[in-house]
Amino acid sequence: MRLAVPALLALFLITLATSAWVQVRDSREETVIDAIGDIDVIASLAALKLDQRAAPNSAKAAALQLSEIAQSMPSSVLLRSRVLLLTDMNGNVQATYPAGVVAPATLGELLGEAQPLTVFADRAGVMTIKLADGDQGIATVRSIASSGGQLAVVQPIPRVLSGWWARTIGQVSLLGAATVVLLGIGLAYVMQANRARSADEICEKVRDRIDSALSRGRCGLWDWDVGRGRIYWSDSMYELLGYERRDEFLSFGEVNAMIHADDEDLYTIAEQLASARTSLLDYEFRIRSANNDWVWLRARAELMSDPDDETSHLVGIAVDVTEQRNLEEKSARADARLHDAVEAISEAFVLWDANNRLVLCNSKFQKLHELPANAALQGKSYAEVMALGRPPEVQHQFARGDRQDADARSFEARLNDGRWLQINERRTKDGGYVSVGTDITALKRHEHRLVESEKELIASVLDLKQSRQKLEAQTHQLADLAERYLDQKAQAESANRAKSEFLANMSHELRTPLNAIIGFAEVMQSGIFGSLGSEKYEEYCHDIRSSGEYLLSVINDILDMSRIEAGRTTLTKVPMEVNGAVQRALRLVSEQVRAKNLTVTVDVQPDDIVVPADERGLHQILVNLLQNATKFTNDGGCITIRTRQAGNAVNLYVEDNGIGIPDHALQRLGRPFEQVETEFSKSYKGSGLGLAIARSIAELHGGSLRIKSQEGVGTIVLVHLPLTEATSADIALADAAA
Repeated sequence: MRLAVPALLALFLITLATSAWVQVRDSREETVIDAIGDIDVIASLAALKLDQRAAPNSAKAAALQLSEIAQSMPSSVLLRSRVLLLTDMNGNVQATYPAGVVAPATLGELLGEAQPLTVFADRAGVMTIKLADGDQGIATVRSIASSGGQLAVVQPIPRVLSGWWARTIGQVSLLGAATVVLLGIGLAYVMQANRARSADEICEKVRDRIDSALSRGRCGLWDWDVGRGRIYWSDSMYELLGYERRDEFLSFGEVNAMIHADDEDLYTIAEQLASARTSLLDYEFRIRSANNDWVWLRARAELMSDPDDETSHLVGIAVDVTEQRNLEEKSARADARLHDAVEAISEAFVLWDANNRLVLCNSKFQKLHELPANAALQGKSYAEVMALGRPPEVQHQFARGDRQDADARSFEARLNDGRWLQINERRTKDGGYVSVGTDITALKRHEHRLVESEKELIASVLDLKQSRQKLEAQTHQLADLAERYLDQKAQAESANRAKSEFLANMSHELRTPLNAIIGFAEVMQSGIFGSLGSEKYEEYCHDIRSSGEYLLSVINDILDMSRIEAGRTTLTKVPMEVNGAVQRALRLVSEQVRAKNLTVTVDVQPDDIVVPADERGLHQILVNLLQNATKFTNDGGCITIRTRQAGNAVNLYVEDNGIGIPDHALQRLGRPFEQVETEFSKSYKGSGLGLAIARSIAELHGGSLRIKSQEGVGTIVLVHLPLTEATSADIALADAAA
């Protein structure tokens, strides 16, 4: 029933408004239809009168005719901006009525060239068109037979509807007054009906607003019934901690279990309230939220008595201060970092506020001003700080730079103890200033040394100018010496090539007769053609054969060395078993090994290792090294041949415990004809080419040869051979690794 009356009033108002709208719409259509009829009659009557007159010969005559015809009609006919336009046979406007109306030059400009009115004239009738100024209008055109021209009657629709608008406003005003009266009646009814309900809603609204305000402020309402031991939380309190309300009240024990163990619990607060020591509470504590996080709360409450049952209630709010606590901790950490950073810098640092009071300083500043280390300086004025210590005595003071900013200055000061300080001061945004003092004594000393060095440099430049002429003369001498060196180098290289060719030729020429000497000595020694008759002859034949074979081996070594130096040695690499090559080389020196009663040990690991090498070259390396080891090892000594794989290479070691090699001779060994003993103290025969040939062949394989020896202990010779085709970079790396 409370809603039925407003609904009926609304339905009545809608019906009344609909009826008024229909009346207004019908009245507008009738007004337009009446205007169309009037314009049609006016145009037909005026055209008829113009046909009865002669065609005007000028615009003035046309205007006079149009004015006479218009004045002959009733005055109400041409009201509300109705305009008559008279055109000639070309469509040009000759006259308008009223005469003050501004008309276009042609009728087409007013009505439009494509308008049916301009084309069909009388047959088009009266039409609604869009005028040149953009407004809607009613227009008609009549043809005048006497002059061949046309007569147009035009009236804007807004002027047609001016009377209709006046009537409509009156009706709307009447409808509005009735609506206001009905709305007032309905509003009074609604207000009276809602007055009773509003009283019930006020409490709910206030509660919602309080909860909303508490929720926005990250706080909650507490009502602790101290006597009954139960606590009421507002909805915002549950929302703050993320819990869901299950009962209207929480027990004392439930809330106390949520409080952090390090904070003051509710029992202590209850004891204080019971002893009447306090009636106001301002207490910060941590409480556990639903996701097990600790939330800092600040509770402010007052103890009051309930007038209904005279029980004590502690009523107040608890505000979430977790962010403030975190900010305080961050601020404290930031201050500690700032103090540590200021203390860590090597300069004296001090910060003053706008009132010239000390904000922060480090120990360097205290030491510079001889301030007590444990003095409380923060907040003291400049005069008070300086009174506690002794400012440094400045002997000289110099401003640095030609330009000094208004808010900053920098100067250098020399103290009585000889130290130099650079002091930089700059204003802060709050009006204070910061000062940094840097010890630049070392820099000043360096500047002094630079000045002295500059003087010495000037003197040196004078000396250099004097020496320049000498250097130019020496340059010419060096150029002459360089030319001589190149000539001598070319001669030496030519002589070396000639030596190699001579040795090769001589070795070839000597081998032929030596082969004959060795062969005939062997025939004579064997007695193929009969006995020589004396044992001495047999001994001489043996010596001739041995000397010839030794000479032949020397010549072969010379020939091999000359071919290597001349670059005419070609290697044919094939897969070679290292173990087999070692065994073949041992067979060639087995006679010398047995003669000196030497012990030979072979340790090839892995025993099936294969290396790509030239068969003759590898054999020659092993034979030369084994011959040297046999030659320089005393009777009953030991010789060891070891092989080990090292990555993509194999290392061959020939070790003996012979006489060893002195340190000063190690660098010379391996070069052609180099021997440890001189020609006047030789106790071992040989050409000195064995190691040189072995090293050269190893390098041709892309490997290397190294010697390690200690005099009186023995010698180790290492031959490093790659297992793959080596590049120049691999050879360099192999040399470094060996």
